[in-house]
Amino acid sequence: MASTIAARSRIAWRMRLNSAVRTATACAIVGGATIYGPKALVGEIKFAAFSYLTAVIIVSDASLGDTLRGCWHAFCATVQVVPLAMLARWIMGPTGGLQVGVASLVVAVAAFLVALPECTHLTAKRIAFGQIVLVCSDAVIGSGASRSTAGFMHPVYVAASTGLGALASVLALLVPYPGLAHSKVRKLCGVYAENASERMNVYLRAFRAEDDHAKMELISQAKPLSETGAKLLQSIRILQESMQWEKPWTWSRCFKHNLLSPGDRLESMELQMRGIEYSLVSSPAFPVQVVDQEQLSNILKGVSVQLEQKLEQVTRLSRSRSMTEPETRGEFMEKPLLPLEPMFPILKYGWVLFYFSCIDMLLNDAADTCFASRELQTRRAKTEFSIVRAFKSWILKLVSKERLRFAFKCSLALGLAMLFGLIFDKENGCWAGLTLAISFVQGRQAVFTVANTRGQGTAIGSVYGVIWCFLFHHEELRLLALLPWIIFTSLLRYSKMYGQTGGVSATIGALLILGRKNYGEPNEFAIARLTEVFIGLTAFLAVELLLQPIRAATLAKNHLHQTLCSLRDCIKEIATCPMQKNQTVVKFDKLRDKQRNLSSLVCELKKIVADAELEPDFWYLPFCSSCYQKLVGHLSNIVDMLYFITSNFERLSELSETSTICKEFRDQISSELELFQETLSSSVEYLEKAHSIESQADSQETVDEELKDLEVGKLQNPDGQSALITKHKEAEMNNEEEVGEDNRRQRQKMIQCLGALGFCISSLVKEIDETEICRREIDQWENH
Repeated sequence: MASTIAARSRIAWRMRLNSAVRTATACAIVGGATIYGPKALVGEIKFAAFSYLTAVIIVSDASLGDTLRGCWHAFCATVQVVPLAMLARWIMGPTGGLQVGVASLVVAVAAFLVALPECTHLTAKRIAFGQIVLVCSDAVIGSGASRSTAGFMHPVYVAASTGLGALASVLALLVPYPGLAHSKVRKLCGVYAENASERMNVYLRAFRAEDDHAKMELISQAKPLSETGAKLLQSIRILQESMQWEKPWTWSRCFKHNLLSPGDRLESMELQMRGIEYSLVSSPAFPVQVVDQEQLSNILKGVSVQLEQKLEQVTRLSRSRSMTEPETRGEFMEKPLLPLEPMFPILKYGWVLFYFSCIDMLLNDAADTCFASRELQTRRAKTEFSIVRAFKSWILKLVSKERLRFAFKCSLALGLAMLFGLIFDKENGCWAGLTLAISFVQGRQAVFTVANTRGQGTAIGSVYGVIWCFLFHHEELRLLALLPWIIFTSLLRYSKMYGQTGGVSATIGALLILGRKNYGEPNEFAIARLTEVFIGLTAFLAVELLLQPIRAATLAKNHLHQTLCSLRDCIKEIATCPMQKNQTVVKFDKLRDKQRNLSSLVCELKKIVADAELEPDFWYLPFCSSCYQKLVGHLSNIVDMLYFITSNFERLSELSETSTICKEFRDQISSELELFQETLSSSVEYLEKAHSIESQADSQETVDEELKDLEVGKLQNPDGQSALITKHKEAEMNNEEEVGEDNRRQRQKMIQCLGALGFCISSLVKEIDETEICRREIDQWENH
């Protein structure tokens, strides 16, 4: 365990240090070109500060694919802004200019038009915002003054500065060797395989634990590994987008052959391992003396060998061959199945069946195929929708409430920042707008925290720059002093104190002082820029509070109700799902859509809760973060249980239709499924009563009674044991001579699937109970 965590720490440290060094390299290239480059080049780069900004935006935490994508976004932004700016400056004439109010209005209108389309990436929007600010502020400064060059050429200088920053980013990712996302993903996949192997070894040991204390001690050892695996998967997911720009042909072939990307396959594995851990955590240890120890050891040893073979493939997920060619597994094609005969005495424990069901899904390609088919169906549906109804979809997205709010927020904030910034100081007024241009994000954010970290980062970066300007008067020494600071602040982006916003601000704060020349006294420039940054942040806070006055704590409560309504719909859909195969296809597709919606709502609730934790209380009550964190955990478990319930429903449906040797169990299966659906229907009724806004007061009075009544309709065995399992021994004795090996495996599959389904539904009801308890704690916290 320690070796895996240490390996991940080493890889994370190397990746972060590598990113920091490449960021410093990109800034050094820009500095060397603008300070020591040939006069022909220096004469075209009149906005060196924006070259630094572009390089930092593109190269931060980037691989070569990310950098190529960032260069494309910079090109798209330049095409949007520069040609129209040149036309406008040409119309104004050689001595024409803009007044402060007119320039602010132009910035607001242009920012609205850039921010409104959804097809433009956020990076392209940020660069375009910065170019708009520079063009308009330059037009204000040049108003009525004679220039050595034509006014319509000044936007070209902005484009050249942008191009220099993009070019420096590409060179920094190529020297001394290409920083490919493929190599990073390959390393992370290897570490993930080691991590998963250690986790599964712990889970197998916990399965044999003789008491709850020993089992919980082993599970606690797996917790750090589980958190590490989630972080590795997140990193792989991020790098996966960059891989598309490095080798786009591999991804096209992957889509053509209906194969999964590394992140998709690992996410499927992670889900199965979460189910295995949940089965161990939520159930007591069984007495191992009820089964032969040697047989149990052989069973678990065989499962361990199969797991090792499966996890060996994870290290090859990032290679193009593994994504485009079918894999040969040899003996691995034989999937392990829970051997019921030697383990029959422990089958009364429903969690055992769910435990081995998750292992089967982990090792079985059918789980990955199911996951892939759902993802590919979603992508194809989106593709068909975009082709058939492209224009209608574009119009609807263009006028959507969220798009209009984001565009209006960018427009108003940039317009106000430019207005007050230019009024205060015409020469340095652009910094108020540039501060906001590179910091806009889509969706809600913790505005006070962001403004605080950005202000602090700008301050410490400016102070660092002023100190080194005082100590060294030679430009060469200043540039050398800048490089370690860029590395330090690049690492600072991973800290909780400053984060991404504060780290970037600290980098830029020093860059604009140490990486330029002929700007006047450093002290005066630092003070002027800090003032402009304060003006920009004030405009940012004012607009955010004006357009989104609702606190994140209030949003969390409202979003919780929306999530519970979606949960009710999912359970209702499962409770009415038919078991005839010809009727299940449409039903399961509809159910998956609702489950994806519920999963996205839970993820959004998690983000809102994180924002509410960072939000200052002021005169409000403190945010009940502990209750919301527990509630999000229970909802995440519910999402997982719904996935397993749906998967087992599908498997039962297929077995009941295709199997010809389990006819004697057909009526019993229908009876079991009716009991399961009755349990789910009780949960639906409970959710409707407990979470209805109209009957909130009534539900509060009767909630204790509802918690008791919820037991009505539950499984006859609280551990999820099926009556089908209890009849297995008798059926096996009666048909021992007639039933062959294939028939026996079919029966075992059905028994395992049914027992796992019973455990999942019992766990689902338990998680719903825990969710309601957390909700009641939140209500009591807010009402008292």
